[in-house]
Amino acid sequence: MTIVINMRDVVDRKKIRIAARSIREGKLVAFPTETVYGLGADALNENAVKRIFEAKGRPPDNPLIIHIADFTQVYELASEVPEKAKLLAEKFWPGPLTIVLPKSDKVPYATTGGLDTVAIRMPAHEIALALIEESKRPIAAPSANISGKPSPTLAEHVADDFYGKIECIIDGGETKIGVESTVIDLTTDPPMLLRPGGLPLEEIEKVIGKIKIHPAVKGKPVDLAKAPGMKYKHYAPEAQVIVIEGEREKVKEKIKELIKEYKAQGMKVGVMATGDFYEADACFNIGESEEEIAKNLFKALRELDKDGVDIILAEGVEEKGLGLAVMNRLKKAAGYRVLKV
Repeated sequence: MTIVINMRDVVDRKKIRIAARSIREGKLVAFPTETVYGLGADALNENAVKRIFEAKGRPPDNPLIIHIADFTQVYELASEVPEKAKLLAEKFWPGPLTIVLPKSDKVPYATTGGLDTVAIRMPAHEIALALIEESKRPIAAPSANISGKPSPTLAEHVADDFYGKIECIIDGGETKIGVESTVIDLTTDPPMLLRPGGLPLEEIEKVIGKIKIHPAVKGKPVDLAKAPGMKYKHYAPEAQVIVIEGEREKVKEKIKELIKEYKAQGMKVGVMATGDFYEADACFNIGESEEEIAKNLFKALRELDKDGVDIILAEGVEEKGLGLAVMNRLKKAAGYRVLKV
């Protein structure tokens, strides 16, 4: 039995306490953050954390992010807190930034995917912060979707994957940013970007200086995943995705050409467009600004799947600002099937 708590209009602390009790009892609660919906459990309860992996079908070596509501909780979770972590937290928390630090002995290896590092963030969402505060627990929470599928930006997306399988879903409406947090590893010198996300890399570099980009961000395979989204296929709909990159007019012409080709083969074609409309079987306009595109990305993949398309042709965007996170997700969703024109 899954309880759905509606908090689209107002944050009700009494209702939050119902969900917080579930967290303390080792149960699973899906909740909204400013990035995507998370599937939460007590980060320090090994059995509860294992239930996240079981529910998602997530590989056990894929680490989870721990969500906190107060910076002092970092000292409970990390064995070292460098000055750069304090600077980043002061500037960007609450917000879509995850910081990787050496883990403390309190954090079970089940939560960190067997690593000696821990990923921590403070979400900028009233419901998420209230849930952490009321549960009096740090909350481990990957995205609330079946592993490998597009991340959820609406409670309906969570219900599609988990209704009847978890104890509680808090419906806080649509998430604001739409892609997961940016993950920065501070256990290396210089710091390293492990996953681009809702906070552009350029903004972080203004605070702590030059940051290296991990090869996995651009698609190089890795043996060891220090952050979610590095090692395994992610964000993929049922339909095959192809990303088309290049000058906008050339991209548009190539997509029109591919629509005809695939239709001639009897395939149902969907298009993810940035402001244009195509004569495909289904077309989802994800917007033109970086913010719109990021917010609508996962929704578009899920909606086109519901339209029953066989193939999704997606317009690429420039890999700067939020565009780096968008292209990281799109390329993973496509299994790195990218056409450059």
